[in-house]
Amino acid sequence: MKKADSLIPSITRQTAGESRPAHKAAAAPAGHDHVDVINQVFAELELAYHNQYHKAYGQEGSVGVAKRYWLECLSPFSPEIILTAVRQVVKTREFLPSIASVVQACEEALTHYGLPSSHDAYVEACNAPNPKAEFPWTHPAVYLAGKQTGWFDLANKTENQVFPYFEQHYRALCQRALNGEELTFEIPQALASDASKVLSSEENKKRMAALRKTLEK
Repeated sequence: MKKADSLIPSITRQTAGESRPAHKAAAAPAGHDHVDVINQVFAELELAYHNQYHKAYGQEGSVGVAKRYWLECLSPFSPEIILTAVRQVVKTREFLPSIASVVQACEEALTHYGLPSSHDAYVEACNAPNPKAEFPWTHPAVYLAGKQTGWFDLANKTENQVFPYFEQHYRALCQRALNGEELTFEIPQALASDASKVLSSEENKKRMAALRKTLEK
């Protein structure tokens, strides 16, 4: 019996490569890249939803078109996240999933790695008080995405205007974090503890006297 992934057309690397994101994605188990993962996803969907799958993709060429579309939509996520999300969908849903449901599952899968979903991260960034760097962020990626998007824009523009830009920055940062990079940012040093200390009247007189002596020299 042939393997499932040999029964359906595969995306060629040349075509799929045109839709790859600029940022390097985290490697999935067994060295899968995005192209391999999309092919694997469709093979698993065929096994899990056999009749529904062939009804949806029975027309010649439709599988290849669907794969390219899914690749474009899912390329912001790492292959590992895509596999995790699709397998979770297969376990919990009776019907062949739409690309929208898989994207949502990918967002939810980020939480397993300590990363909030894009929208949760956006809400956190918008509501964080000043000073931003001292806020207890869920993950450094949220702060960095907010900083890259611009705190002023987050505070003054509508969600429809600014969220797409925030999401783009955040997903790129998530890829870096899943790639093993440690995301950090500097926290401004607090002022010296005595910087705001109020001097007594006697101490003020002593300092003024010392200043006069210095000026008289």
